[in-house]
Amino acid sequence: MPTKDERTWGMIAHLSALSGFIIPIGNILGPLVIWLIKREEMPFVNEQGKEALNFGISVTIYAVISWLLMFVLIGFLLFVVVGIFWVVVVIIAAIRASEGKSYRYPLNIRFVK
Repeated sequence: MPTKDERTWGMIAHLSALSGFIIPIGNILGPLVIWLIKREEMPFVNEQGKEALNFGISVTIYAVISWLLMFVLIGFLLFVVVGIFWVVVVIIAAIRASEGKSYRYPLNIRFVK
């Protein structure tokens, strides 16, 4: 069972992805910063930080594909679906991390292993 600090930092790693609402590419930069700072000292944060980082990269790719598909009109709906999906699973992941449970994002491409 992860310590309270590990659970808190794991939750922050997931929630930092929501900085993408304020900072361009913040959904990648937030988890990246948390993961780089805490990966050596906290194994749970190392695992969850990589997961959040990979999901941020994956969602960015999905959003770009949706944007490109806007020229065929289906992209508008797909873009909204990707956005809602992103927010919902980030919140679920943060809750699971705060409980000390590892969370694996669905539809996640694992770039950082």
